[in-house]
Amino acid sequence: MNYQVLARKWRPHNFTEVVGQEHVVKSLINALQHDRLHHAYLFTGTRGVGKTTLARILAKAINCENLQDFNPCGACSVCRDLDEGRFLDLIEVDAASRTKVEDTRDLLDNAQYAPSHGRYKVYIIDEVHMLSGHSFNALLKTLEEPPPHVKFLLATTDPHKIPVTVLSRCLQFNLKRLLSAQIFAQMEFILQQENIEFEASALKLLSRSADGSMRDGLSLLDQAIVYGNGKVQAEDVRAMLGTVAQQPVEDLLIALAQGDAAAILDKINEIADLTPDFSEILQQILQVLHRVALLQQVPTAVDHDFDAEMIASLSSRLIPEDVQLFYQIGLVGQRDLNLAPDPRSGFEMVMLRMLAFRPVPQEQNPVKLVRIQQTADNLPIKPAPPVAATVHRNESSVTAVECDWLSMILAMQLTGPARELANNCVLENIDDKFCNLIVDPDYIRGARAEETLQKALQTYRGAELKLVIKAKKTAQETPAVQLTKKREDKQQAAVEAINSDHNIQALKDQFDARVLPGSIEPV
Repeated sequence: MNYQVLARKWRPHNFTEVVGQEHVVKSLINALQHDRLHHAYLFTGTRGVGKTTLARILAKAINCENLQDFNPCGACSVCRDLDEGRFLDLIEVDAASRTKVEDTRDLLDNAQYAPSHGRYKVYIIDEVHMLSGHSFNALLKTLEEPPPHVKFLLATTDPHKIPVTVLSRCLQFNLKRLLSAQIFAQMEFILQQENIEFEASALKLLSRSADGSMRDGLSLLDQAIVYGNGKVQAEDVRAMLGTVAQQPVEDLLIALAQGDAAAILDKINEIADLTPDFSEILQQILQVLHRVALLQQVPTAVDHDFDAEMIASLSSRLIPEDVQLFYQIGLVGQRDLNLAPDPRSGFEMVMLRMLAFRPVPQEQNPVKLVRIQQTADNLPIKPAPPVAATVHRNESSVTAVECDWLSMILAMQLTGPARELANNCVLENIDDKFCNLIVDPDYIRGARAEETLQKALQTYRGAELKLVIKAKKTAQETPAVQLTKKREDKQQAAVEAINSDHNIQALKDQFDARVLPGSIEPV
């Protein structure tokens, strides 16, 4: 007996069996229900997501003699002939092998003749983007004035290569990449129907390796069944795929969360014994970090049935800032992995970079090698109380010694020219009638900035005070000068902390690394 591979045996025969393309299925069923069938459909999407399958199901549905809820019945002569590949009114062509204009003309010459058996003559053209320019012109002529008994169902993985004149005459559906959980569920269902023993962890590895393609996933499943002598077990799947299990990925991320460089290198040594694809491991880390970030920020967006325990555990161990930093470093590292002397050393550097650049508590090391825009809002200055909590004193005046002008500026949430003006002034005194400021005579100020600052002060104080600005020299430091000094002090502290950091020293000693000039900025 001839064995039929799972991808063909379990290929959907009606809309109900299609996995993961509900948006397309709904549109097609509605078109059948209201008899609003377009003369040309274009199905786009990556490999193995169901483009040609949906085209065949639609071809069956528009010719079926006994639709069941607008689904092909599968029992009439049309459905049987189409399933068995002997329906004369279905012309299926692979454009990759018939790119010449003569082939297209020969194909379309018969379009003018009525169907021999069904209601419509259906042309399915797979990988339509492979047609030549002249072939597209020949096809366009028929698409512009199609015979009423002809339907064109086109499929492609690269719609950008199709002329816009052809695209504009087609109803286009973009098929989604399937989620790992969807592929996992379909594999589980098939193996149960086939009475084949399996481990859930093995199916998870296979569904991830399918990379969004159901066909690729089922092909891998076929291979795993043969490799495992009729069983699908995690150990066999790992050996077959030449990859490592998810556990080392979790262990690496836990070691990162703990800041344990030795544990990271030990785990990499264990992984290296399996001769893995380090690029694939880094991709797995990125996938896990993505799901951890989703769980931390939008818990409802995560599929909790797929590796839920591991994702929840990592989410509690990793802080959101670390997750974002690790993901960005891993993303850049994956791009540069091929430039490393060898994959293992490149992977080690990516992991050590995550560890070295990871922010640590302020009291231990107040820096990280990430550029952060520094503003007065994130300086460690205690802000003044909000407007509703402002304390009004009985004294007629509050001197600059008693009032922190910089804190007032932050509390008033000034922006633009008004903030620049306030930062370059010194507070002389303030009460519920007047606010007296001193500004350097060389500073150029505008009337609108003064008006905005006065309104902000009135709101802050809860009184209709008047702003008075005197232009004269003063020995007091303005907030602008204070902020500049604080930045300089923090920058110097950051440089000194980086130069004395033991992780940085290790990178310099072991890998001849160097700190890029100007790349150190304070948190």
